[in-house]
Amino acid sequence: MTNQDHTKKQIVSARKELRLIINKIDNLGITSRAFVSWHANSQLRGNSFGKFTINRKHFWGLALCMWIIYYMMKNYIESTNYKKCLIETPGIFQKIFRPAEDCSMCADVQQVEKIFNVDPNEFEELYAYSGRPVVVTDATKNWKAMTEFSYLFFKNLYLGQSANCQFFPYKTEFKNLQDVFNMSDNRALLKPGTDPWYVGWSNCDEQIGMTLRQYYHRPYFLPTTAENEKTDWIFMGSPGYGAPMHVDDVDYPSWQAQIKGSKLWILEPPRECHYQCNKLQVIVEPGDIIILDTNRWYHQTKIIPNDLSITIGAEYD
Repeated sequence: MTNQDHTKKQIVSARKELRLIINKIDNLGITSRAFVSWHANSQLRGNSFGKFTINRKHFWGLALCMWIIYYMMKNYIESTNYKKCLIETPGIFQKIFRPAEDCSMCADVQQVEKIFNVDPNEFEELYAYSGRPVVVTDATKNWKAMTEFSYLFFKNLYLGQSANCQFFPYKTEFKNLQDVFNMSDNRALLKPGTDPWYVGWSNCDEQIGMTLRQYYHRPYFLPTTAENEKTDWIFMGSPGYGAPMHVDDVDYPSWQAQIKGSKLWILEPPRECHYQCNKLQVIVEPGDIIILDTNRWYHQTKIIPNDLSITIGAEYD
């Protein structure tokens, strides 16, 4: 298949997805009334650009163009050398184009269970792909990461490296990973009076990835048929900070191992499941691994005092 044929196929696929969304909205009986009200309001206010007025066709035409552009850009980036990197969907697309979830994934979930000594077959049946969050408490017992990972470990590991796959500064002033490792020793060691910080990044350097895997193993509870993705995700920071409430745009469910410190996870069900499912909270302690489909659950994290938090994880299919 030529690149041109591939591009045409992507456009057709995007159009089909958008058409399904439009049909669903039409079936709700909302769209027509909404656009009539919009048009009437525009007439009363005189909100037009010359002779051009926005109508339903213009709106969906613009939405289609935006979706096609995003869809093509995402597939192009994933086909380049950075295909291991996470593509973060713009917030507007997450809200407009995220497909509705089947609320059965969370309807009977009252709390995040903590389990141990779990058989991979049982884990696959109950948790792996069900969307049900869970914490496994005994999966890091023989990991050297538990004693070796530290701020200084990662600073030395990335010494001289100018790039990483993707970097999340969150509320800090850091622009990249090198900024993080250039902070003052006092701030890195969480000395009193220094500013708190929290960052995350994904590793796309194969050599660094091979080094990291000398310190942790594939979680024993994953189904035997599951492949652990090669891109590592690392999150690190000081007490009081964490990631804000968000939902991801990744390919698969993921696991995150709490290496140091403790972290509070706050989970909210998809918006369409707000009245059927519960908001959940769980504290993940050192040595615990949380398994979560971050594409489906909105999630927020907060580091609990009084230690540096280090987390490493990956997706699995």
